[in-house]
Amino acid sequence: MIINTTEVQAINSFSKLEFLKEIYDIIWMFVPILTTVLGITIGVLVIVWLEREISAGIQQRIGPEYAGPLGILQALADGTKLLFKENLLPSRGNMCLFSIGPSLAVISILVSYSVIPFDYHIVLADLSIGVFLWIAISSIAPIGLLMSGYGSNNKYSFLGGLRAAAQSISYEIPLTLCVLSISLLSNSSSTVDIVEAQSKYGFWGWNLWRQPIGFFVFLISSLAECERLPFDLPEAEEELVAGYQTEYSGIKFGLFYIASYLNLLVSSLFVTVLYLGGWNLSIPYILVPEFFEVNKEIKIVGAIIGIFITLAKTYLFLFISITTRWTLPRMRMDQLLSFGWKFLLPISLGNLLLTTSSQLFSL
Repeated sequence: MIINTTEVQAINSFSKLEFLKEIYDIIWMFVPILTTVLGITIGVLVIVWLEREISAGIQQRIGPEYAGPLGILQALADGTKLLFKENLLPSRGNMCLFSIGPSLAVISILVSYSVIPFDYHIVLADLSIGVFLWIAISSIAPIGLLMSGYGSNNKYSFLGGLRAAAQSISYEIPLTLCVLSISLLSNSSSTVDIVEAQSKYGFWGWNLWRQPIGFFVFLISSLAECERLPFDLPEAEEELVAGYQTEYSGIKFGLFYIASYLNLLVSSLFVTVLYLGGWNLSIPYILVPEFFEVNKEIKIVGAIIGIFITLAKTYLFLFISITTRWTLPRMRMDQLLSFGWKFLLPISLGNLLLTTSSQLFSL
């Protein structure tokens, strides 16, 4: 059988095109993930800079000003310093648990970003159980903290890990009940559907007005989950040196530092999605019909505006969280647990009961 040279060349060129197409598909599959990671990294750097500037303003001092313009590169300089610092290990600790703990804390929080929508089409995974997937995954982070405390072979570290686990359990339940109330109101657990359900009446359609009690319980519980003042008992320096971080140095200590800000950012994003209307402009469509027609015709412009609105609402909540940290004193551990079990849990249960009753009567 004789094959023409032209046919051989055509087959080879077709094979090359198929190979290039496969490579292009593989690269394109990682583009959204890498874009999200890059955006998260920039967001964390901005949060660190904002916290230092806001805390400096509250305490009437200058704050960072030498690393870059207005000190905006200070967080990058700190990260570089931690990257090149010596990584010390406790001589009698459990090396496996000691090494896995920080990574587990960071990875569990990073996965939570996969269900956060920045616009209708800008979400890594629009799942029907999106909000509950976030709660399930975020529950893994305290396990990493407990592993770190136990693997350090240090009483202060172990007490910090136990406190982190107890605090997470105490405030995860009220937070979950608030999320369940939002799911009942929106008839969906998808983050995209929850935002769309709030877009019907603009600003007055936010779940903030329909669930004011749930909003404040969610706000307090998310601050406790992030271990921010006045809820930073797992690393209370007056009592536990640095809690579960006591034996860590170098990049592993930096991972804990990153995890705390990643958790703060993801909590702020979920407050925006669940209660503040997400990417919607929150102006009744009757007032600006032309604007929404432009968004329909130019999807890129609409996506950019949606991302900007989401981030603006998120950083507004971040400002509240940072101001709270530098304003309120730390609670005692018994006060922390009593506040969660005796105050927030009954209120969140009552809020869920009221929401369920109103939904049943509206049928």
